[in-house]
Amino acid sequence: MIGLDCNDDFATWRDQARVLLGHGIDPVDVTWAQGPMADLLAVPTPLPTGPGPFRPRVPAALLGQLEQAGRYRGEQRWNLLYEVLWRVVHGDRTAMLAGERLGSELQRRIKLVGREAHHLHAFVRFVPLPATLAEQLQLDLVAFHEPAHDILESASGHFAERLGRQRWLIATPHDGIRFDGHTLDYRKHCPDTWQQWARHADDPGAELWRTYYRHIFNPARLNPEAMRQHMPGRFWRHLPEGLLIPQLVGQARQGKQRDGQALEVGQQGGKRINDPARRP
Repeated sequence: MIGLDCNDDFATWRDQARVLLGHGIDPVDVTWAQGPMADLLAVPTPLPTGPGPFRPRVPAALLGQLEQAGRYRGEQRWNLLYEVLWRVVHGDRTAMLAGERLGSELQRRIKLVGREAHHLHAFVRFVPLPATLAEQLQLDLVAFHEPAHDILESASGHFAERLGRQRWLIATPHDGIRFDGHTLDYRKHCPDTWQQWARHADDPGAELWRTYYRHIFNPARLNPEAMRQHMPGRFWRHLPEGLLIPQLVGQARQGKQRDGQALEVGQQGGKRINDPARRP
């Protein structure tokens, strides 16, 4: 069995897959390393050299789907893509469609990757740097985010379009990206300094935002399952209001949900509905 490592890079995997297809190597005879135990399953057979006699025709739509699914982090990350590719170029296009075993898994991964890109756009919270530090680092905004899949490079152009010429940085435990107002600088391995800047930035508006969030929180409409579906708990610790959410949920379950209002609102003065002065 041929054991390969594409360093979780789609372009590298694509070049390897092209060679494998050209030499007619079946998916059962190749595996891509994932983690320290993966290499135990494969004899270190070298990749064939040269393009090979077979010239596969790959549909453009499939190549786009494979690239999107390649951002998924999970078991059989690259093996599944090669199996789908092998079947399609040999005439079985059902392998790229939902409803078939491989196609369903391919589409599931594409959906999860797209959802994670949405999470990036929705839950990244940029922290403005003080003027002196901003000038020193040549940055205006920093943020730390923990995506479940490799979507940072492909999805960060959204912020370059939205934030104009502002200079910003997004760091993750794996990779990072920086925008200097003109070009994007993506690093597959996030520099330690980037992570330090993003993790430890002091948000001057955090307390004001928490006060606002506490007052607009509506316990009567609380639905914890829906909340976690739209805003997974793994993002809470990176949001200013994240520390408040468990407390507010607990208070709602203890009575505020019945009252339909926060205690601070209920204590405010004002006319009651049954006030005789309001009767016709």
